[in-house]
Amino acid sequence: MNENRNASRIAKFHTPEIVVGPGSLPEVAIAVTGLGVERPLVVSDRHVEATPWFSMLLADLRKQGLAAASYLDVSPNPRAGEVTDGFTAYRAHGADGLIALGGGSVIDAAKGIAVLASNGGLIVEYEGIDRATRPLPPLVAIPTTAGSGADVSQFCIINDPERRTKITIIGRTLVPNVTVIDPTLLTTAPSEVTAQAGMDTLTHCVEAYVSLAHGSLTDSLALESLIGVWTNLERLVNDPHDRAAGEAMALASLRAGMAFTNAILGAAHAMSHPVGGYCDAPHGTINSVLLPHVIRYNAVVAGGDFVRLAEAVGIDTSGSPQLVADRLADRVTRLGRRVGMPETLSPLGVRDSHLDLLTTYALADSCMITNPRRPEESAIHGLYREAL
Repeated sequence: MNENRNASRIAKFHTPEIVVGPGSLPEVAIAVTGLGVERPLVVSDRHVEATPWFSMLLADLRKQGLAAASYLDVSPNPRAGEVTDGFTAYRAHGADGLIALGGGSVIDAAKGIAVLASNGGLIVEYEGIDRATRPLPPLVAIPTTAGSGADVSQFCIINDPERRTKITIIGRTLVPNVTVIDPTLLTTAPSEVTAQAGMDTLTHCVEAYVSLAHGSLTDSLALESLIGVWTNLERLVNDPHDRAAGEAMALASLRAGMAFTNAILGAAHAMSHPVGGYCDAPHGTINSVLLPHVIRYNAVVAGGDFVRLAEAVGIDTSGSPQLVADRLADRVTRLGRRVGMPETLSPLGVRDSHLDLLTTYALADSCMITNPRRPEESAIHGLYREAL
């Protein structure tokens, strides 16, 4: 059992102002005005640009008297160069704040632009914890997927193409000022994106709950989020217009985001980031494959935690904690399969020859610090091999 589960400690809890509910998109213009922004740069991508939400947002901003410009060249795994280009657009517009409309990639790109706007340099220079020391310009986030938690987190994940890995940037300044969560926006997400985002949320729940930096607030949020994903993800993938499932998944993503930004994460994310950078594969898909292996690995020291997670979603908890963790891992795999996720890393382009480099990057990732079991190079390499 995780010895830190019941330990008393002083904890800080970071969260933006949150506006949540169907039809809340018009609140963005009000929030931006309240932050004193007059010339916002809207960061989005080409898929979201084609949805009604993009034009509705720009119309709301114009009605509020705001002079908005947009930057739309964001990839699913945002590149360092895209952040630089976004900052160029920010500076050319004379912007004084940012609005991120999209999934986690868009929100991370906007955070990266904000870092450069106030701190200068190149985004790869801020890898690690609390490297961006100057206050960022105001940022309002509007998630169009239920999964990344980037709209409430102090994380920014950027692809470094030169090293072919993702870098993790962590800091309190990266928490958006306001997040506006309108579940209606989820209806235009492709089913595969909904599935990927949902499995990312599931991974956030599990890793936040067993993290060495967990606390009573993060525990309750992680458990509630886990139940929400477990009972609603498949419904939303099958029917994006299922309003109840959409609202439940939006809240699950929010709760998981608040949990992991304060408890941090673990080995699944530390291992996922290098794969995403090296193979340019979807983050949630990689997590879906890796999480069951990491659950079994961490159960050696945190078995009791996995028993409580299993109990929350109605899994049989008889037998040893390791046996229960195995059941939970199996059920995660089965859920992933039902929503279209692969069961191995091979379809994503990972090969045995990549494992040494991936292991090196994973061990250096900041998310590994709070994993409940101290990672060893041979063990992480073995987990990657198991997942092939």
